[in-house]
Amino acid sequence: MRDHMLTAIAAASGLDALDACRVEALGKQGAITALLKTLGKMTPEERLVQGPQIQGLREAVANGIAERKATLERAALDARLASETLDMTLPADATPAGTIHPVSQVMDELAEIFADLGFAVATGPEIETDWHNFTALNIPETHPARAMHDTFYFEEPRTAGDGQSPSSDGDGFADDAARTKRTLLRTHTSPVQIRTMLSQKPPIRIIAPGRTYRSDSDATHTPMFHQVEGLVIDKGITLGHLKWTLETFVKAFFERDDIVLRLRPSYFPFTEPSVEIDVGYTLVKGKRVVGGAEPDGWLEILGSGMVHRKVIEACGLDPDEWQGFAFGCGIDRLAMLKYGMDDLRPFFDGDIRWLKHYGFSSLDVPTLSGGVGA
Repeated sequence: MRDHMLTAIAAASGLDALDACRVEALGKQGAITALLKTLGKMTPEERLVQGPQIQGLREAVANGIAERKATLERAALDARLASETLDMTLPADATPAGTIHPVSQVMDELAEIFADLGFAVATGPEIETDWHNFTALNIPETHPARAMHDTFYFEEPRTAGDGQSPSSDGDGFADDAARTKRTLLRTHTSPVQIRTMLSQKPPIRIIAPGRTYRSDSDATHTPMFHQVEGLVIDKGITLGHLKWTLETFVKAFFERDDIVLRLRPSYFPFTEPSVEIDVGYTLVKGKRVVGGAEPDGWLEILGSGMVHRKVIEACGLDPDEWQGFAFGCGIDRLAMLKYGMDDLRPFFDGDIRWLKHYGFSSLDVPTLSGGVGA
């Protein structure tokens, strides 16, 4: 019986045939089950002889079924793997993905370039005091930038009890101390330079990117825009250091070596001397492209100069010991020049079509090896 059953199990061609062998041998009506039932009717002497033989038969058949089942399952899996192939080299289906705004991308590029030059990134509050935003930067009370039509001021309490009763000059502030506490939306990121000089000792090398606010809105201006400013404070700093730094920055940003800069005398209250920086451009199919050994024209891109003595003094430093230079430019304008955008307004419209066209992949991180850097 054992030989017959093991032969049938070995010959089972599939799991269904193997299960039929199991039912025939070990099922409720199976042959081995019937033999097990006869043990109760045997004498002790007969059970002592027949019992081990029947149990041995049951174990041999059960082991044979288990081994054959494993063999059949392995063969079925091999056949399935051979027939159900999947090409893992095929590209995955595209999934919706966001993009990095050009302003954010340019901010990252600026941070990468100036980090290569030894600059740190500094930040400050967007709600500033009149002193940090104007007074410490040598901007006089009569400067147009302080006017209500150019700066967003916050309303301040003006009661006789707190020293802010209306004054004779009509600005609502009784004295200079009250004006110093006046708050506004910063009109530039220069207050970050003041806060840095007040909080840390020189030498200082920082850039200050961020949002700024001015009461101005047309095709080329918006009430809120982005600006980056740089500051270097050290001993023996000259205008030559400023020129080299800006040349290196512009060449790295536009990723061209044939950049030509033009420095023009200018005026800023917080620098002396002050210079405007123009970059040469060439006309390519009617569009202005930055670069070219023989420029077709000039574009103003930033203002700069040597930090004014009064600004250094306002921050508690000796201008006879410490000198420095500062510069500033609009990040939105830099993005427009580099990536070919003609209108500033779409930067703030939130149009998904514009963002998909001009946006950057989240994996497109500016790196030195990728071309952005000094």
